[in-house]
Amino acid sequence: MPVIAVDKPLNLTSHDVVDRARRARRTKRVGHTGTLDPLATGVLVLAVDASTKLVQFMESDSKDYLAWVALGASTVTLDAEGPIDATAPVPELDKGAIRSALTALNGPQQQVPPQYSAIQVGGQRAYAVARAGGEIDLPARSVMIHELELLGVYDSVQAAPKSFSLTPDGWIPNGAGRTFTLPEPLGEHSTLLLRARVGSGTYLRSLARDLGAALGVPAHLAGLVRTRVGRHRLEDTVPLDEVAGAVGLGDLDALEFPRIEADPITALHLRQGKRPAHTAVGRHMVTLDGALVAVVDGDGQTLKVVRAWAE
Repeated sequence: MPVIAVDKPLNLTSHDVVDRARRARRTKRVGHTGTLDPLATGVLVLAVDASTKLVQFMESDSKDYLAWVALGASTVTLDAEGPIDATAPVPELDKGAIRSALTALNGPQQQVPPQYSAIQVGGQRAYAVARAGGEIDLPARSVMIHELELLGVYDSVQAAPKSFSLTPDGWIPNGAGRTFTLPEPLGEHSTLLLRARVGSGTYLRSLARDLGAALGVPAHLAGLVRTRVGRHRLEDTVPLDEVAGAVGLGDLDALEFPRIEADPITALHLRQGKRPAHTAVGRHMVTLDGALVAVVDGDGQTLKVVRAWAE
């Protein structure tokens, strides 16, 4: 333990954050539950010491973002790292047309990942090949876009809001609210401000590219703030420089699965890898006297151990 949600600063990789957390916590056992690009900020969930066992169960958590999409210019990286590789004039777009394009991108999608990504093909990282001037054939992957909401249309990234307040309906622009740091803009381009909720494996950079294509113009992701990962929310994160003393969450509080309180015999059988009878369906965590025993999959008749914890 524990699981710590960190507010990742701009221009650090997720690996940079893990390295700093390892030094601060004086342990080599630190992992994260989902990469956040260097030019993005916000929630990065770290698992420390024994809690690294939880990473496999948290990688599929849904995520919320604030995204600034610049229209009229695309980049090789699909974000503000650049450089720009194509430009085109942006026609006058009404909000109805933009919302229609966003609606079409909702739901199950086949999404082509960015060339500048950490995906491995044939033992090579895509970004390493791209930086060397090459290109890897990256097939489209199945992703889920739960919700895309247009918060505003602006003349440029510079003119778009950077300060927000949290409301029951999510983060909304508010000049008196919390200010987020975005990368340096690559010029003055018409900008859409979006609120997004997506499933695991979704690239917001690819989403910006695909939204531009749907609107008939090149586009790139000009800024990104991750505001939620599973139950871990931006307002509850700790700054990276405070990670050494952060309390974080225990294993039971970090997972979102429903809970089964077991008797000692059932707990023993699960720790032995057996499949005790139970009516639960789906993924659950099993506890005994407040301690995590196992994460299991139930089929309505028995419990199958996915991972068990020793006493």
